Amino acid sequence: GSKRPKSPFDGTIEVLSSGEIVFTDFNGEKLGTLTEFQQQFLSIKLSSNLFNLNCCQFAAELVNLLTDEYDPHPELFDSFLQFLQNTASRNVPRETFLQLIPFQLSLLKEIGLMPVLNMCVNCNTSIQHRAYFSSSANGLICLDCENSFPDKISLSKSAVDCLSQLAMLAQAPEKVLLEIEKILVCHFTEILQKPPKMAKHILVDKM
Repeated sequence: GSKRPKSPFDGTIEVLSSGEIVFTDFNGEKLGTLTEFQQQFLSIKLSSNLFNLNCCQFAAELVNLLTDEYDPHPELFDSFLQFLQNTASRNVPRETFLQLIPFQLSLLKEIGLMPVLNMCVNCNTSIQHRAYFSSSANGLICLDCENSFPDKISLSKSAVDCLSQLAMLAQAPEKVLLEIEKILVCHFTEILQKPPKMAKHILVDKM
């Protein structure tokens, strides 16, 4: 009903829009009744860039799949809203990846599945060269330990450096950011036991 031309609500309710709502909850027995909505962020700001829109829908899909209804995560919500606002002002894929990668890591941290990225998760030694990522181990694997993890995925030294020191992401070329994003998509696929539907729309080399 909020989409009707004469709707009493302030703005349209749609995916990626944000606002404050008041509704009547019927404990899942039937649809709740919306009584108030005050819009704060409108997703139409993202519609001018299809890649950005796809990345935001991908992030929303992850949040939806990895959190439960009526289980509030205020810090994650604020982080997601900030991600949407920042992405709306980006013009090239590299800038969008610089927003998407940290957000995905913050999501993993919020749900208690943050991978170990500053050392080998198996032997606890620092990684000085290229390495691997293992979803089953939930982190980086050094060259000495990689034989024990058949699900390992090779990472370049540049990608390893960026993951272990996130501040280095800002200087990373798009090729490295895409490499890291592919690793994260594989990791989310293992966590969810299925690939996120929107993943195929963002794993496109734009170089």
